[in-house]
Amino acid sequence: MNKYFPHLGSSLKVGGVLLKNRIVNAPMAPPEMGPDCGLTRENAGFYGLRAKGGAAVVTVSEGIVDMQTGRSHTKQMALDNPMILPSLTECAREIHYHNALASIELSHGGKYAGARAQDMDVNTITRYGPINEVMADGSVVHEMPEELILHIADCFGRAAALCKQAGFDMVLVHAAHGWLLSQFMSPGTNKRTDKWGGESRENRMRFPLLVIQKIRETVGPNFPIEYRLSGAEYVDGGYDIDECIEICKMLDGKVDMLYISAGVHENHDAFVITHPSMFLPHGSNVHLAASVKKHMKHTPVGCVGGINDPNMAEEIIASGKADVVCMARELFADPFFPKKALTGHADDITKCCRCFTCFSGFLTNRIASCALNPVIGRELDHRFAFCETTPKRVVIVGGGPGGIQAALTSRERGHHVTLIEKKDRLGGQLLCEEFVPFKADLFHYATLQAKRVKDAGVEIMLNTEATPELIETLAPDVLILAVGAKQIIPPIPGIDGPNVKTLDALHRKEPDLGSSVVIIGGGLVGSETAVYLDGLGKKVTVVEMKDDYAPDANEMHRIGLEHEFAKNNVKFCLNTSAKAVTEEGLVCTDKNGEEFIIKADSILIAAGMRADWDTVEALKYSAPWCVTVGDCIKAGKVSDATQQGYYAALDI
Repeated sequence: MNKYFPHLGSSLKVGGVLLKNRIVNAPMAPPEMGPDCGLTRENAGFYGLRAKGGAAVVTVSEGIVDMQTGRSHTKQMALDNPMILPSLTECAREIHYHNALASIELSHGGKYAGARAQDMDVNTITRYGPINEVMADGSVVHEMPEELILHIADCFGRAAALCKQAGFDMVLVHAAHGWLLSQFMSPGTNKRTDKWGGESRENRMRFPLLVIQKIRETVGPNFPIEYRLSGAEYVDGGYDIDECIEICKMLDGKVDMLYISAGVHENHDAFVITHPSMFLPHGSNVHLAASVKKHMKHTPVGCVGGINDPNMAEEIIASGKADVVCMARELFADPFFPKKALTGHADDITKCCRCFTCFSGFLTNRIASCALNPVIGRELDHRFAFCETTPKRVVIVGGGPGGIQAALTSRERGHHVTLIEKKDRLGGQLLCEEFVPFKADLFHYATLQAKRVKDAGVEIMLNTEATPELIETLAPDVLILAVGAKQIIPPIPGIDGPNVKTLDALHRKEPDLGSSVVIIGGGLVGSETAVYLDGLGKKVTVVEMKDDYAPDANEMHRIGLEHEFAKNNVKFCLNTSAKAVTEEGLVCTDKNGEEFIIKADSILIAAGMRADWDTVEALKYSAPWCVTVGDCIKAGKVSDATQQGYYAALDI
């Protein structure tokens, strides 16, 4: 029995394999694959890191069983191509090297084939779904004929056989999130009139059950078949948890594990339920798995839903809500979550802050990345990064995310490190998140990094202004400047008045603001601050010069913001310029040049940040070599600062 988390650390028999603990790495898209849609060594390293971190099962995502009809985006393996067998084998071996079981996801996009096309030639894809329909983008979906249904079922079987041959220990059938099998399962999308659909649940399940049958025929007994489905679709016409329970009763005993997720991936509103945003509570979808588990006689049940705390995971297993806890984004932020939790180092776990940096990378330039973990997407680089080096004296100015990461990595490589911070604690701009409920994980990261840097033996100088004289006294071989950025203060009359506040007003449990607030600036910071202040019961108006709010938010986080603004009372004045501050409030002009005033107790400035180049210029020649990282190069995001700090230290 594990003495720290006895339930989370307990083993579980699934089919013919034994899970060493109850933590499963849920399917995650890897760094971009090879041109043959096979896995690369970088992909193997990506999954291998999660195995090294202690997860019982690492699930490779996402294998398409028939590329001609089923590929929906670029990060999908061609499981209908036997030539990718060597790459699959390399990946399975990499996972096994680190004492984890290897699973792989089998999928088909159905009517969403080509939906996330990016550089794919969608003209080569004919879309098939349960029925004939025209999608919102005008693309045509054809009703899948019976001979193609039978062919796709065979494809699932052959794909599973290939994966078993490669050394995978199990396969996961992807029947969740609106892809092909869930399209057939759902009464909202399957309006067929033949034996493959319609009102009859038996008909709608005929195809999924045939897929399971074909897989079992090819892999034989004792090879686990996992099945992933949405506990509720959360779309008009989609099925709810009661229908899911009836579906799962039909699957009970026919599969070896059920993973209960939620939502439909390509539905704008359901997406942030499938992948919970920071505005939702952790474990938000666990209740769906708990409802299903009550009705299962033979099949264990796994849950998902933004779980990032081992105490929550332990409670889920101990209370019987689920048999297994699945994590994806959390194992980006900290692949070693399982090992840390089960060896008594839970307080050293980096918790995913659900900022969607990972999704943003996938959907824009197709890279894998994490705002809090600079290793993600560069796992092989990291493996060989800590080569022998001559210890040097490193001085770092600035105790924000970039400076701290540079200090940690420099110290890990054997250098003597001094970190100078002008404030009384480390954390930089992240300290303003301390009292924002939906930013609790990001603040946790800041405090955890501060603890790590102290424990690593870094010499820390707080309440200290860096000067050329001080730095020269410390005699560094390398100087790393991570001095951050300064708030932009709009040059308008009255901006220095007593009713005007900077973001420092948020650095306290009760913000130093009145009951009505005008925020100057509707970027990501201003928009998130509006959500926070509205939650405190304040009357909030956001003034933004552009025609939209939060243009600097990534696509997925933007969806979460839209959900929040749809249900709160924040007012936006877009295409509006701030002209002056008075005792009454903020004088503005709209896009037509009409002047008006927004009455408010407080004016909060969130007009952006400007790199602190003055400090850089003043300090950069105080050492033989100087490197800048983070916001003092260009005001950016936590991910930029963290990665730049990491690589600056590797270059020493």
